[in-house]
Amino acid sequence: MNAKYLTAAHRSLKFGTRVEVTNKRNGKSVVVRINDRGPFIRGRVLDLSKAAASQVGMVSAGHASICYRVVG
Repeated sequence: MNAKYLTAAHRSLKFGTRVEVTNKRNGKSVVVRINDRGPFIRGRVLDLSKAAASQVGMVSAGHASICYRVVG
């Protein structure tokens, strides 16, 4: 996963799927493209690139409560 692109990892969504991710704490959203597999940590659903995490304001925390939906 390239840290400077708006991408994410998911265990089963098809590569190329576009997903809107919203940080529940601050309401910020970003649309990412699935290009990798993971995360492999229990309780986590998506692994965002650094650029995507920055857009939703979760870089410093490293994780956040999010909601997501497939948009394309």
